[in-house]
Amino acid sequence: MKRFVFVLAGIFLALSASVKADEGMWLLPLIKKLNIDTMQAMGLKLSAEDIYSINNSSVKDAIVIFGGGCTGEIVSDEGLLLTNHHCGYDAIQNHSTVEHNYLEDGFWAMEKTEELPNPDLRVTFLVRVEDVTETVLSKIGNAQSEEKRGELLKAVSDSISKAATEGTHYRADVESLFGGNNFYLFVYEVFSDVRLVGAPPSSIGKFGHDTDNWMWPRHTGDFSIFRVYAAPDGKPASYSKENVPLKPKHSLPVSLKERNLNDFAMVMGYPGTTTRYMTSYEIQELTTITNPNRIKIRGLRQDILLKDMRADEKVNIQYASKYSGSSNYWKYSIGQNQGLKRLRILEKKQQQEADFTKWVNAEAQQKEKYGNALELISNAITKRAESAHTLQYTYECFFSSSELIAFANRVNGLYNVLQREPENKALIDSLANMLKSRWESFYKEYNPATDMKVIPAMLKLYRENVRAEALPGIYKIIDTKFKGDYDKYTADMFAKSIFASREKMDAFVANPSKKVLDKDPAFQAASSAIEVYRAAYFNESSADSDFEKGHRLYIAGLQEMQPEKTFYPDANFTMRLTYGTVQDYKARDAVEYGYYTTIDGIMEKEDPDNWEFVVPDKLKTLYKQKDYGEYAMKDGRMPVCFITNNDITGGNSGSPVIDGEGSLIGLAFDGNWEAMSSNIAFEPDLQRCICVDIRYVLFIIDKYAGASHLIKEMKIIR
Repeated sequence: MKRFVFVLAGIFLALSASVKADEGMWLLPLIKKLNIDTMQAMGLKLSAEDIYSINNSSVKDAIVIFGGGCTGEIVSDEGLLLTNHHCGYDAIQNHSTVEHNYLEDGFWAMEKTEELPNPDLRVTFLVRVEDVTETVLSKIGNAQSEEKRGELLKAVSDSISKAATEGTHYRADVESLFGGNNFYLFVYEVFSDVRLVGAPPSSIGKFGHDTDNWMWPRHTGDFSIFRVYAAPDGKPASYSKENVPLKPKHSLPVSLKERNLNDFAMVMGYPGTTTRYMTSYEIQELTTITNPNRIKIRGLRQDILLKDMRADEKVNIQYASKYSGSSNYWKYSIGQNQGLKRLRILEKKQQQEADFTKWVNAEAQQKEKYGNALELISNAITKRAESAHTLQYTYECFFSSSELIAFANRVNGLYNVLQREPENKALIDSLANMLKSRWESFYKEYNPATDMKVIPAMLKLYRENVRAEALPGIYKIIDTKFKGDYDKYTADMFAKSIFASREKMDAFVANPSKKVLDKDPAFQAASSAIEVYRAAYFNESSADSDFEKGHRLYIAGLQEMQPEKTFYPDANFTMRLTYGTVQDYKARDAVEYGYYTTIDGIMEKEDPDNWEFVVPDKLKTLYKQKDYGEYAMKDGRMPVCFITNNDITGGNSGSPVIDGEGSLIGLAFDGNWEAMSSNIAFEPDLQRCICVDIRYVLFIIDKYAGASHLIKEMKIIR
């Protein structure tokens, strides 16, 4: 990472009237200075200290990183946690079998002893945030090169993190903001005993599946329930029967109150990545290389997977999470390209760059500081274009789609030791046994027959779309030995590779051999692909220095050019707060959407012949009887989802939607199709945050699942 000196005081100005109140992903320590007055004027009853405090319990203490890419929230004093169904999907799948298909049937622990452990799942609490910009910049100084700047940054970041966590069990990271102009320290506490408590069937938790993904109106009960456990002393501990439910510093009360248009709503969580300072050059790269490649490659693989999944329940369980993870951003890429074009984002960015250039050239001092910022970015994008294309195709085709080849690539570490230290038996045995444990996990979610269809399709697609000079060496074998027949090559690979046979793998692990790997066709394929990948990565990386320097200068220049504007940093999977209101919207000419949906819409969409829109019989019975309990709206209808104008992105999945009194009213789980370009440019009239209504969540827990004991744990606001 590269950094640039910038005066912090010049960045965080008082909130100006020109900034939309619903735009921005704000750092919690700064809301008192920048946002709290506006938030309270919009209906917030809490203080800044109620939201973020280092010394006292505050809302931030109920919000967690769930796993490695979602958000969750604590909703009871016994560590009960809510997140999205799609965030818990991998854990639900891992516990599913043909005999106990929790994906299809749902899962509910009626006693704590029935809750299911998840060895690889973690939740992470934020302890505190600290501005360390001055310290970092004083150590970096005026480094002459980006490489030297990166070395200095790593050293000072490691030092700051070490000092912040010394004598504790905490973890700390120094994060770059504003393109490397500012730096903040984030200190965390990580818990590793997280157990599955409840999940609705996919017919509720993923109702609408791919068809409804990124769409509004939505009727999806996208939630799952976990519980965080700790050692008896309250500290993090690995799974143990002796562990006890976590006593959190704060848990969110849950509100059954009515949702109304213009009601205040804030979202707190961990948005993954935004690129609001992206230039027109990067948009052209995104729309002509990155997104088209992803759409083409993943679309082909998904067609193969889905056909096998629909034909076999076991395969459906094995590939459910893989398919979902792939299709999510496949569809997003389609929508993003359409949105960027429809909203003319490229033209808007070009106009911003023209204004920037005019401002830069107006004064010699500005020209000296920022005159080459855009040129550096443009040159870097041009230089890396071919490498970026090859890199993406190599990763997607060989290491994401072709599972046997991807798994064979995991043995590289062992191969290097066999080659360089053949006498180091202890290390060899350790790496071999690690491989075996990974193999067991891999094979549980693997269907060789499906992979045998995917691999030849990927080999053919790669050749058709990547220049001949970048073809991995295995294509010579395919052409000479198999006359260009990808199916025959793949069949031979599966017949001969140790990675395609448990028995051969066991024999290899018992006696690891470089000679065996040298002859293995899957390892040969992986090795030839990784060689191309590394070359492309090196070529692309050679443009990074210019890009990062240009990016840093451009952001600093924009801030100096617009001193009246309050800037917020791009999302980088650190805790942020966004605020807005419950809102409807006009999607396009003569098309307007209301701000909430009801169970009526589920029944209208029901299609028993379409797996995406199957409705469980019990839910239909509850609907017919209007048995909604206390969770219905005042008019007697059962709410399902609602929308707000909060600024969110990937990583916010599972984030709590909180009302003005600090109570949970819903879980954010998606964005809307009309605003797929929102990671690059926020569109206040179009962008909406799609949320599952907490009343629907409680209705499913109580009336559908009969798990009312979970609701009794929560503090319900009526």
